[in-house]
Amino acid sequence: MKITEQLTDAAILEEMGSRLARWRLDRELTQAALAEQAGLSKRTVERIEAGATVQVSSLIRALRVLELVGGLEAWIPETGPRPLEVLKRQGRQRKRASSKRKADRSGEPWTWGDEA
Repeated sequence: MKITEQLTDAAILEEMGSRLARWRLDRELTQAALAEQAGLSKRTVERIEAGATVQVSSLIRALRVLELVGGLEAWIPETGPRPLEVLKRQGRQRKRASSKRKADRSGEPWTWGDEA
């Protein structure tokens, strides 16, 4: 099954678990062996493969043992600068976020100007 945006969260988790199980079997690992190498409980591996919700760190540990961690780059790719930002910066790397600036910096409280 192809993972698309039309699938429910449960269906995506189930498909991911099924794929992980196939990778594990292709490497001729039992659930217990994968769990031991990943530092997880066998029950956690069972939950991952069943499509149940688990902690992301547990999933990463299992992926690391199966040598699939490199595939995470495709999940959330690094963003590049937007074209207008490139033109504005002209090669300068942004180092901090800017805050909203106050219009009046005289230090005096702002007034409408009609007080007399």
